[in-house]
Amino acid sequence: MRTSPVGDLGLAYPACRALLGPAAWKRLLSACGGVTAQSFPEEAARQCERLALAPWLADLAQAERARRAVAECSVAAPEDVERFELNPALEALKVSWDVAPLVRSEPGGNLAPPGPLDAWVMVWRGSDGGDVRVETASDEDLLALKIVSEDLSAEQVASEGRVGVEVVDAVLSAAARKGLLVAPRSRLRRAADYFVGELAESFATAHTFGLQWHITQACDLHCKHCYDRSKRSAVTLEQGLRVLDDLRAFCRGRRVGGHVCFTGGNPLLHPQFFELYAAAAERSFTTSVLGNPAQREQLERILSIRRPAFYQVSLEGLREHNDDMRGAGHFDQTIAFLGLLKELSVPSAVMLTLTRDNMDQVLPLAERLRGLAGHFTFNRLSPVGEGAHLALPNAEEYSVLLEAYVDAGRRNPIMGFKDNLINVVLHKRGLEPFGGCTGFGCGAGFNFLAVLPDGEAHACRKFPSLIGNVYEQTIAEIYDSEAAERYRRGSAACAGCRLRPVCRGCMAVTRGSGLDIFADRDPHCTLEAPAPGASSCHPQPAAQRS
Repeated sequence: MRTSPVGDLGLAYPACRALLGPAAWKRLLSACGGVTAQSFPEEAARQCERLALAPWLADLAQAERARRAVAECSVAAPEDVERFELNPALEALKVSWDVAPLVRSEPGGNLAPPGPLDAWVMVWRGSDGGDVRVETASDEDLLALKIVSEDLSAEQVASEGRVGVEVVDAVLSAAARKGLLVAPRSRLRRAADYFVGELAESFATAHTFGLQWHITQACDLHCKHCYDRSKRSAVTLEQGLRVLDDLRAFCRGRRVGGHVCFTGGNPLLHPQFFELYAAAAERSFTTSVLGNPAQREQLERILSIRRPAFYQVSLEGLREHNDDMRGAGHFDQTIAFLGLLKELSVPSAVMLTLTRDNMDQVLPLAERLRGLAGHFTFNRLSPVGEGAHLALPNAEEYSVLLEAYVDAGRRNPIMGFKDNLINVVLHKRGLEPFGGCTGFGCGAGFNFLAVLPDGEAHACRKFPSLIGNVYEQTIAEIYDSEAAERYRRGSAACAGCRLRPVCRGCMAVTRGSGLDIFADRDPHCTLEAPAPGASSCHPQPAAQRS
């Protein structure tokens, strides 16, 4: 056994040395003889009672040894795993004294002896190779470590603990974020040849998959720009539960979180909306509602199940124009509802559908909503369905609006960016892009699907883009289909543009303008098409594209 000089042990166990004091530390080392740094905690434990030393010494020494072992650990966390795995740079110790704060302390600091504590101490370093962390384990931490080390399923643990599976999923996710576990990497990744330029890697991988779920066509409004008034039977509870179970299987297989956006029609008109909403929450999905103003009792019932990530309503301009589009009294009703959302601390969003007739009201409406709505943005009209008779601005008009919107957004914190072509404005100004419509430019068929009450799955709800039916196929089969991949790739005209990862324009606008969504660019795009082999687009005068 290799001997360790006194100085080496002092460096290896600084908290033990500092708390014992010079005299007791010297007595301990003398009694331990030529002990190694590795075996010091066990030998110190044997000498504690004989030398009448502090009873916490053995626990503190073990924790300091673990800290050194983790700091020196050369085993890298695997880059990819099939399921949650323990971090290889993790040590867990059963202790009877509160030693974690002492191990975290800087050498030479003012240390106080620990108090008794029956607990576990975790010592670990994240996969990024950062500093060693030392913490007393929480019950949730220990549960996560038990699930993974014993290879238990989330469903089994939830059943035994009489909790929803979403509780167990949250425990595992929290442990992974903390670095105790290595989480599986997302399999929702753009094809390797999809991108050009430096934006490629930042916008290649999605970590959440969303279902825009139209559970009913029933609606208490009849808007002039509605893109679908077709008759479809509402989702039954049995159908809905099957869809949610399938979505959970898909998200697990692709190693991503799931989100369900309940919409319609007006989703709250579905007779079993609350049962479906609760079922989504029970399966660990985050939730949101895209609908019309609701009653306080309805909103409170939603909150009793799960607070939505947001509740989105629509306004098409100021009072006169909005009520002409959506019905008399709708503007005031929506303003009052936004006040209710704010009172109940529900994140709110307001969406405007942009036409040539209301483009001059976008900025005034944003000002009207300042301090009332949490988020405001707009989408261009999809000229399909009943909206086909309405007009969009031309490219030059739209470019002017986007410039003004970006400027106004600097002063109004509720104004968000959604339309992909805002990235053209940012690009021309030399500014960093944002993620575009879905965080990945056009996310049609990539990080979300739209599902209608009859099970039809569309790459995007704003225009007919049928790629399957969830009552006849699994979501995985639909997602992996050639039809879905075609929508994911989008227009060939955008293939050489450096903004493609965060843009691709809007296929719904392209189709509504009579163009080929797989061959033509968004008619409002003002970037010059790249030459063959080039890796970026260049600003083009808007008038040339109008």
